[in-house]
Amino acid sequence: MSHVLAAVAWPYANGPRHIGHVSGFGVPSDVFSRYMRMAGHDVLMVSGTDEHGTPIQVQADKEGVTPRELADRYNRVIVEDLHGLGLSYDLFTRTTTRNHYAVVQELFEALHANGYIVPKVTMGAISPSTGRTLPDRYIEGTCPICGYEHARGDQCDNCGNQLDPVDLVNPRSKINGETPRFVETEHFFLDLPAFAQALGKWLDSREGWRPNVLRFSKNLLDDLQPRAITRDLEWGVPIPLEGWRDRSDKRIYVWFDAVIGYLSASIEWARRSGDPEAWRRWWSADAQGKDSRGYYFMGKDNIVFHSVIWPALLLGYDGEGDRGGEPGDLGRLNLPTEVVSSEFLTMEGKKFSSSRQVVIYVRDFLERYDADALRYFIAVAGPESNDTDFTWSEFLRRNNDELVAGWGNLVNRSISMAAKNFGAIPPIDPAGLTEADEALLATAKAAFATVGGLIEKHRQKQAIGEAMKVVAEANRYLSDQAPWKLKSDDEKPRMGTILHVALQVVSDANTLLTPFLPHSAQKIHELLGGVGVHAPMPSIVQVDDLDGGPAYPVLTGDYTVGARWESVPVEAGRALAAPKPVFRKLDPSIVDEELARLGD
Repeated sequence: MSHVLAAVAWPYANGPRHIGHVSGFGVPSDVFSRYMRMAGHDVLMVSGTDEHGTPIQVQADKEGVTPRELADRYNRVIVEDLHGLGLSYDLFTRTTTRNHYAVVQELFEALHANGYIVPKVTMGAISPSTGRTLPDRYIEGTCPICGYEHARGDQCDNCGNQLDPVDLVNPRSKINGETPRFVETEHFFLDLPAFAQALGKWLDSREGWRPNVLRFSKNLLDDLQPRAITRDLEWGVPIPLEGWRDRSDKRIYVWFDAVIGYLSASIEWARRSGDPEAWRRWWSADAQGKDSRGYYFMGKDNIVFHSVIWPALLLGYDGEGDRGGEPGDLGRLNLPTEVVSSEFLTMEGKKFSSSRQVVIYVRDFLERYDADALRYFIAVAGPESNDTDFTWSEFLRRNNDELVAGWGNLVNRSISMAAKNFGAIPPIDPAGLTEADEALLATAKAAFATVGGLIEKHRQKQAIGEAMKVVAEANRYLSDQAPWKLKSDDEKPRMGTILHVALQVVSDANTLLTPFLPHSAQKIHELLGGVGVHAPMPSIVQVDDLDGGPAYPVLTGDYTVGARWESVPVEAGRALAAPKPVFRKLDPSIVDEELARLGD
């Protein structure tokens, strides 16, 4: 057993999240975490809503509310949506807790003490019409490196390079289109070039990463520049230095505080668990964390923050950059084991766009369709290693032809025949098993190593494909053996054996599919006569801030219960009832209905 950290990207709390978001950070991290728990590992899955920065401030101004009120609203929406998907967070919290503030300030102070955070006078963008600071990401222009016309002031999404807004060609405000005015302002910068050598050595030691992630990350090291770590903002974590702490116009930049959330959420979880030091088992680079592994899940637009910036912060905190230094009060901290980045999901051939109504929010999806139907689509056809297009016709086909006609059909006919003819799981005929029986049982058992190994390597598409092969083999077995034809008393023992074998494989396939389809897995467990929790689910709990701040909802759960990653013999004689359908067959009319909801 090892300690496994599942560090899941923090959804931004300026609006509801759509299915493209959860296809990158949500479902893949939950599949991995559920499997690793079932395989016996001690998993800590953490995240929360990212609530600081200018987008929150801008949206709050538009709506005439405070940033905190806006963050509160969307924190609740996002928590409820992720709960509806069954994402098994040990703690899903937020960045506006006092615990988070304290951890962010601890890292800032240690990096500053080690010489990796330095003051610098730079040119800041001001809105001529309002006199307010324009943050980098709210300035758009032509990238001076690759010529992309819609580069942001902090980063070009086309070439991936970090940028400074003053270097953009034809810069303009994304808020109102005006040309910003640049004035001198003092800020603190992270000395990223001081980590180039240490980052290069660390990236060279990474094994098993998706090639595009590793290649992209290494290319970034060629031109690292100091990066602003503070901004002219009123909404964010205060700067914990003398002369800066009480300033209302300067705050720590959101990109710095958000990545530290993985650590602060782990510390908050430990404090709430009754063992405040428990987080060290996943984070300490010393003896306590020697068997720990950390996996970070996100979309590809977040790679730079997790493969370069966050490791640089950790290296600096540990005193392992070019300037040396001493570890901070938390001790030496582990760097990521792997950065697991998904590509983008598009919708009907277009990029997701709330303004153009090319979008379906998680909440709206769950109001009309089952959570496992979406989870299945993401697992089997999501953007694991390539950009993928979500179409309603493909969603309909996957649901009806694979979930309903494949897996659901196997469950329904196996249990129905056994319930009708035996009222329980039938015994195996003393005459024994045939070669066909043995072959199917062996196929199902062998799949545990295959599917589990693929999930552990973050090849979830292939993993669920292997699980569904077991389903297809079982359906073929039932068709070939045709137990419904065995009607005489002499034939009934053979019928019982066939159905026992089929139900054993249903049980095994259900376990194989549990990380992907936890809601239906629990139902199938109960249809097979099982009792208790098979696939544990998260709960929404209203908690008090540990340090006196406002109360807020969190996602958490007890995941020590549930199925293990192994074949468990089904029990002959266990009562069965006629099953209800596990999956809903969708009417083809939904395609036209959903397309009509999309923008032109």
